[in-house]
Amino acid sequence: MVSPSQKKYTYAVGRRKTATARVRLYKSATVEGGNAQLVVNGKPAEVYFPGETAKNAYRRPFIVTETLTKMSASARVTGSGKAGQLDAVVHGIARALATLDRDAYRTILKTAGLLTRDSRAKERRKVGTGGKARRQKQSPKR
Repeated sequence: MVSPSQKKYTYAVGRRKTATARVRLYKSATVEGGNAQLVVNGKPAEVYFPGETAKNAYRRPFIVTETLTKMSASARVTGSGKAGQLDAVVHGIARALATLDRDAYRTILKTAGLLTRDSRAKERRKVGTGGKARRQKQSPKR
């Protein structure tokens, strides 16, 4: 059995809507076998999540804990759309950081709101509502 100090990475799962991200957090500046800091589904995060807003989002856990140049991560994401997947990756990175060093990072990540799982999801369609979740059938006037 491999002791926790000999493991190459810290593992955590992040979720949002129907997206699930399995995150591996490494203690090196780049992911093993690549030169990117964050790899999502085999692609660098800049390619998978283009745009400045997305970049700020997935770098936030590293910036808050001041581990931007010390850590890297790889993630496998399934389900939902790009926005839900991005939030799932951020949640997974934050949870992995909290697992790695509970005393140093957990309170920082908790106050930043990164450890809270956003449970909002699409409401299921109800029977007799005409195809929508909360829509009611129109009642006759007379």
